[in-house]
Amino acid sequence: MNYSKVNNIVGWICFLIATLTYVLTLEPSASFWDCGEFIASAFRMQVVHQPGAPLFLMIQRFFSIFAAGDLTKIAYWMNVGSAVSSGATILFLFWTITALAKKTIIKAGEELNTGKLISIMGAGAVGALAYTFSDSFWFSAVESEVYAQSSLFTAIVFWAILKWEAHADEPRADRWLLFIAYIMGLSIGIHLLNLLTIPALAFIYYFKRTDKATTSGIVKTLIVGILILAVIQYGIIQYLVSFGAYFDLFFVNTLGLGFGTGVLFFAILLIGALVWGIRYSIQHQKKLLNLGLISTVLIIFGYASFSMIIIRAKADPNLNNSAPKDAFSFLSYLNREQYGDRPLGYGPNYNSERTGVTEGKTIWRKGKEKYEVAGKKTDYEYSNNTLLPRMYSDDPRHAGFYKEWMHLDDSKHPNLVDNVGFLASYQIGYMYMRYFFWNFVGRQNDEQGQGSGFEGEWISGIKPIDSWLRGDQTNLPPSTIDNKAYNRFFFLPLILGIIGALWHFKRNQKDAGVVGLLFFFTGIAIVLYLNQKPLEPRERDYAYVGSFYAFAIWIGLGALALKEWLFKKLTPTAGAIGATVIGLLAAPVIMAEQGWDDHDRSTKLVPHDIALDYLQSCAPNAILFTYGDNDTYPLWYIQEVENVRPDVRIVNLSLFDTDWYINGLRQKQNESAPLPITMKPEQYVQGERDVMPFDEKLNGNIELKDIVDLLLSDNDGDKVMMQDGTKSNFLPTKNLKITVDPQQVVSTGTVSAADASKITTEMDWKFNKGYVTKGTLAMFDILAHNNWKRPIYFASTVPSEQYNGLDKYLYSEGLAMRLLPFKADTAATEDRPEQLNTPVLYNNVMTKFKWGNMKTAKYLDPQSSDDTFIFTNIFSSLTNSLIKEGKIDEAKKVVDKYFAVMPDKFFGIRTVVVKFYMAENLYKLGETARANDILEKSGEYINKELNYLADISQSKGLTGSQNIQTGLYYLDRMIKTSKAAGQDKVSDKLQKIFNSLEGRLSMFFPQQAPQ
Repeated sequence: MNYSKVNNIVGWICFLIATLTYVLTLEPSASFWDCGEFIASAFRMQVVHQPGAPLFLMIQRFFSIFAAGDLTKIAYWMNVGSAVSSGATILFLFWTITALAKKTIIKAGEELNTGKLISIMGAGAVGALAYTFSDSFWFSAVESEVYAQSSLFTAIVFWAILKWEAHADEPRADRWLLFIAYIMGLSIGIHLLNLLTIPALAFIYYFKRTDKATTSGIVKTLIVGILILAVIQYGIIQYLVSFGAYFDLFFVNTLGLGFGTGVLFFAILLIGALVWGIRYSIQHQKKLLNLGLISTVLIIFGYASFSMIIIRAKADPNLNNSAPKDAFSFLSYLNREQYGDRPLGYGPNYNSERTGVTEGKTIWRKGKEKYEVAGKKTDYEYSNNTLLPRMYSDDPRHAGFYKEWMHLDDSKHPNLVDNVGFLASYQIGYMYMRYFFWNFVGRQNDEQGQGSGFEGEWISGIKPIDSWLRGDQTNLPPSTIDNKAYNRFFFLPLILGIIGALWHFKRNQKDAGVVGLLFFFTGIAIVLYLNQKPLEPRERDYAYVGSFYAFAIWIGLGALALKEWLFKKLTPTAGAIGATVIGLLAAPVIMAEQGWDDHDRSTKLVPHDIALDYLQSCAPNAILFTYGDNDTYPLWYIQEVENVRPDVRIVNLSLFDTDWYINGLRQKQNESAPLPITMKPEQYVQGERDVMPFDEKLNGNIELKDIVDLLLSDNDGDKVMMQDGTKSNFLPTKNLKITVDPQQVVSTGTVSAADASKITTEMDWKFNKGYVTKGTLAMFDILAHNNWKRPIYFASTVPSEQYNGLDKYLYSEGLAMRLLPFKADTAATEDRPEQLNTPVLYNNVMTKFKWGNMKTAKYLDPQSSDDTFIFTNIFSSLTNSLIKEGKIDEAKKVVDKYFAVMPDKFFGIRTVVVKFYMAENLYKLGETARANDILEKSGEYINKELNYLADISQSKGLTGSQNIQTGLYYLDRMIKTSKAAGQDKVSDKLQKIFNSLEGRLSMFFPQQAPQ
């Protein structure tokens, strides 16, 4: 039987299985996190966040064509693009495994019999399908993110080096190496993870070109591989652009030529040098030099996809992150300078004291005729520096985490041993091995893990082992067993992979070492390089899929080991079939069966609908302040792609401190007029008014317009002296005000005439920070000069410190809070004071909002389930407000809507909290049965959750204190509420639960138990 034909057929079958899986389970619209930005930018060819992904955007733009003009299907087809890319990754993984398997079990000149053919194909299928259904890869395969295409390019490169190896002794075989160089260049335009395969590729080249490997040769190859990686990462990606930028600086500022002439000269110089070098290598038969130079050219060709970034940035699209239009802004964009630096080899700890400041490199910006100095990069000097600083963040939350995790007291300055301990236990043990085990051992649930030990962990399903490692697992709580991400693989994929690795090292040490090197560089090496801070806003397992890919190779080879070790007495064909079947059952089958329900996003529309609801919360021509990724990127998507509410101007406060972002806000975008920003560009360019201190000079409330004028003043008399001898604008008071003309407020429709009596003539508030940033100044400028012409909103998820003290003037109208000049309510005494614009909110909830299929979706990811808390709170607050106003019929309609669209499920203790307030309202409305049902179910949920926490507390030490405190507190409130409503049966039932829990938990929390 023809090996190549069978290999191709089975490989394509694996491709079809994988692609069909991903298409069936992909999200029908935009997902959370970066997906909304990527889809919007791909559709309109815009500029995404640093360091960009131009080739990814162009490929996704191609897939959008299949939507055939239906704007609501653009996201779906881009998600299909990720699904197809992921399916193709599985195809190349299959061919990689079969190539390694064939090379290992078929000796030179040996005939390929049926048994060995089945064994090879079986190994490829087992490994490829195991990776197909691995948790992290599957997650990225069903959404429009860079990681699917990044994995594909990694798979192509590793497959191509094996093709080169197989044909290395044939004429023109090095074309495979040139192909790899070009693919790597292209991959830079998607993600840099592909480059981490280079050390492994170097070893394949070395072993093929060397008759006998030596220790010194292996060390040299490793060094060369790392050097090649460094040359591409820094030399080509960064320093080529850096040289071009500084050439341009010389040509513009010294020679007086136009912008771009230096870059053009450098490009001609570089091209000339490469052409000369290639001609020289041909003339003098320098084959290695020729290979290296042509590879360099091809990498640069592939890297040239970044020209799209500059071209589109110059067109000033709506999404133009960093606006990299010139050499220096493009260099900053590539270097990810907006994200700051982190120490790697040597640096401070979290409690090291700053001892001085040193000036770093000059920061340049493009002026009208020349490049101008925007400032100097400052580098702080610290005491108590250490090697391998892993606990370096001085954020108070991070510092507290470091001390708790490593059991350090306040006086302790961590040394090298402490930092290595944190690296091993947290950065590798928790933030890598936990993810690795998710994929090949099992997963407890999809809750965000923060090191608590009781959520977001890996779990095997073998209770004695799980209990030994994680505390008593006998009575697992609903947050685990009812969570669709409760996946149990019983260690089987892990064991199969370990067997495959051991077999591989025994049979072919060189190839096994190469796979091991790939595993290391795409796993542990990333951990070392990223040097992650704790308390990340999301799980980061997607960064390590390359190492899971490498391990999947060994899972596949594990099937070969099974055949050799377990089926010695069977015929070769029977043994091959048996090993393949066992391998399939032990890895891909169990992984697919357990993982399907928590990867099936096919019915979920939460990001799409919540974006729509954010915009529908706003009045026409509104200005909406947002802050985080998940309250910004979906909005960008639905506005830029589906053209929903193009009149609303979205202002991301996280980007507001940059000049390029303020420039964009001063332009018309879609149907939104420029914002009322009076600042001139030269007043807020990079390096101007970045941070201005507070220095109290004035008493009383000062008009905001006067404050803005003072902050923008160029008069030295309006500035204060800084420590470095420079002068800076400053904030002279925190007591601010805006004088309000009620007639203007009514005439613009901000407030209805019926509510005119509520309008204050003077909005006064206290600014809540000790400094003013450029973004805060821009917000002040808008507030001072808007004159109520455009409605102003804050997204409900914006941190309260970003309100800049305006809290008492913000009224909820749904997912956004509107700035309204109402007289402050000084009589509010509720536990949860919340200001609502009730009529507008009622209309939004009952007629405008969509609910993302929350109630019927097959699976809600953690971000979507978080939104159920937000919506439940909106329903509860609106119901309570309507009850206060005596609008009982409307309140009951809101309650009915709640039960029609919100899921009945509990998503953690927080669900208990928001459901409790709904139950309170239900009692007030006479909806006793519904209220009782909520409280009884909540009591049962708390009982199971807290008993589990008591179990693991007794067996492994105290943990989960926050959930215990919250659970007991609200259980106590439920008892009192049901008793006050005359529901003694419910109250007694809850009291029994409380007494039981209090008895179990009082030894751990005697001071916390409610009375």
